[in-house]
Amino acid sequence: MRKIDIFDTTLRDGEQSAGINLNTAEKIEIAKQLERLGVTIIEAGFPASSPGDFEAVNRIAGTVKNSIVTGLARCVKNDIDTTWEALKVAEQPHIHVFLATSPIHMEYKLKKSPDQVVEQAVEAVKYAKKFFPLVQWSAEDGFRSDRDFLVRIIGEVIAAGATTINVPDTVGYASPQEYGELFAFLRENVRGADQVKFSAHCHDDLGMAVANSIAAIQNGADQVECTINGIGERAGNAALEEIGVAMHIRNDLYQVETGLNLKEIKRTSQLVSRLTGVVIQPNKAVVGKNAFAHESGIHQDGVLKNKETYEIISPALIGEEDVPLVLGKHSGRAAFRDRAITMGFDLSDDKLNKAFQEFKKLADRKKEITEEDLMTLLTEQQVSIEDIPLFELKSVQVSYGTENIPTATASVLTPEGELKTLAATGSGSVEAIFNTLEQLVNAKVNILDFRVKSVGKGRDALGEAVINLRYNGFTSTGRDAAQDVLEATAKAYLNAINRHLIQESIRAKQTTEV
Repeated sequence: MRKIDIFDTTLRDGEQSAGINLNTAEKIEIAKQLERLGVTIIEAGFPASSPGDFEAVNRIAGTVKNSIVTGLARCVKNDIDTTWEALKVAEQPHIHVFLATSPIHMEYKLKKSPDQVVEQAVEAVKYAKKFFPLVQWSAEDGFRSDRDFLVRIIGEVIAAGATTINVPDTVGYASPQEYGELFAFLRENVRGADQVKFSAHCHDDLGMAVANSIAAIQNGADQVECTINGIGERAGNAALEEIGVAMHIRNDLYQVETGLNLKEIKRTSQLVSRLTGVVIQPNKAVVGKNAFAHESGIHQDGVLKNKETYEIISPALIGEEDVPLVLGKHSGRAAFRDRAITMGFDLSDDKLNKAFQEFKKLADRKKEITEEDLMTLLTEQQVSIEDIPLFELKSVQVSYGTENIPTATASVLTPEGELKTLAATGSGSVEAIFNTLEQLVNAKVNILDFRVKSVGKGRDALGEAVINLRYNGFTSTGRDAAQDVLEATAKAYLNAINRHLIQESIRAKQTTEV
């Protein structure tokens, strides 16, 4: 059976979504989960774009062993050099270089003639091949490129040493029939096409990214590029979980295999949603909370008699299984550690102890500890940064009444070790908290987005707050959870500020090393 490689670009193209700002620890956690999911290639970032991206790609390359780790680079020598420095520690060093090939991009963005573009692409691939055994070359805006020009430039880069050719629908303009025909045409007409893999990369601007990716597979593509939950630029990318499950459920039609461990899909989806702050729409295929819900009486009757009447995907297939509530206030550290390992977490002793302490506090206040509660507690510890002094909320108190002015008072331990007590008013309790904590940064903070949701069900469920803010030209997304949503709000605000401190610390460290 033909093998289709899954190229995951959640950490590169996915992170380019508006409002997403992952730090290195979070990227490593997602990369480790993608490895458990069984993706063939993980695009960990764009090393030349920033010191933070370089560090993340480098650390992921040194951590992940069972998936190939790659980094994006322009067809520029300096980008290729930087990417090699980041990826030379990888098990199988892989680089993804790209150059635009459509008439509009060559004329207005690159300001180069077709001949100049071919020359630059060939030189870049030859140079990259000196370092990397695996070189993927992408024709940016490939679908809108002239077909004869594509045949010419792809033939040239294959001769220069490219091992994979990616032909993306960069702006989501293609239809499945057209995109499939393009792959069939290139397979038939490109010199050396039988020596390389062809890859599809589709955007969802017209809602056809998954359909286009499948059309490419049916017409000779050996690899599809996608993201968890379909996140990405503008309307997003093809959703990995939808492609993976479609290939499995309709294996009779597609007759390919992906190598994915489908039981890890649900956890991967939840982890990416939590760390990026991007909520999964309820009716999202495969991973939405309503994906297996049946409300119609006729449907319910059918499902009760035989699930296959209306359910083509088993929840168990993607890891959506009922987990026994074996942990409670009397559970010990050994049982807690065992559950953490079962859930895929690999915490240091110090982080495990902190997570256990938070678990015991929650167990004293909450009747039942759910799998979602544990995921929240363990994820926060897994991605925490231990060696950088940060703001820490010690307490928050809000005074509110319909006839009174809302007032918030907070005690915060500063990175310098000073305990500050601050207070401010606002038009509501949340604004009072924002105005109070804003005093810590001595700058005007603009709130771009703020939302609160429950983690799990019940009146005693944890509340998770996500805040996107901007100050001093820096945009950051923070999140945290607590049983009280106002406490979660204060923690999320400080988390956003702390992420800026972490990035500043990384930049300062790398500047010193240089």
